[in-house]
Amino acid sequence: MRVLSGARSHLPEGLYPRLASYRYQVFIERLGWQLPVVGGAEVDQFDQADSVYVVAEEDDGAVSGCARLLPTNGPYLLADVFPQLLNGMPAPRDPAIWELSRFSAVNLEKHTATPLAQFPLSAAAALMGEAMECARAHGATRLVTVTVLAMERLIRRLGIRSHRMGPPCVVAGEPIYAAWIEL
Repeated sequence: MRVLSGARSHLPEGLYPRLASYRYQVFIERLGWQLPVVGGAEVDQFDQADSVYVVAEEDDGAVSGCARLLPTNGPYLLADVFPQLLNGMPAPRDPAIWELSRFSAVNLEKHTATPLAQFPLSAAAALMGEAMECARAHGATRLVTVTVLAMERLIRRLGIRSHRMGPPCVVAGEPIYAAWIEL
């Protein structure tokens, strides 16, 4: 497995469409999230020119993990879609705070379990480490994320320092929460 990172225009030719297809398979087909779909690809309003992607790719070219990083001084998921998770606090708007979203670390050809509940720990650790390093390289000192409770357990298992920004809220039948991740 190799991990690549960069803005969409800096990813190798053909990788972004495979990434969007992978996200469709993970987040829509497997997890059942109600997200925008464009031609079998999961792409939303936050997939913009300043979005940075971290992508795990297998030797055969199959995508086996991903993360999206966005600076919080522009549009991002927590501020624009889930502000209720901030418990009345204002959304961070700081070029040194980035959002981590669309995190998945599962090789779809090897694992048939629900990805968020049973990420292979070594793959999740490698991808999360690369995402954190990539964010640091772009000037981030902290991350924010919106995620499900299963990710909270994974973050703890990885030994990453994080804490909730507010209590979980139920959205589409699933408790989600916002968290700080310390870099």
